[in-house]
Amino acid sequence: MRPELAWIKSSFSEDQANCVYVAAAPDGTLHLRESDTPDVVLHTTPAGLAALLHHLRPGSPGAK
Repeated sequence: MRPELAWIKSSFSEDQANCVYVAAAPDGTLHLRESDTPDVVLHTTPAGLAALLHHLRPGSPGAK
């Protein structure tokens, strides 16, 4: 049986309609979802999420 995840809304979402939620699983993986499509959940590691955020940061080589 899978334990229920404790979803936390991103502080960057504030009171907007499109909110990003994150939950940490007991095995250390992170789960991400958006309020518009809560059944679609992305799974990653803390290092994977950090790499994505670094890549998207303004001024990074991969940022648009």
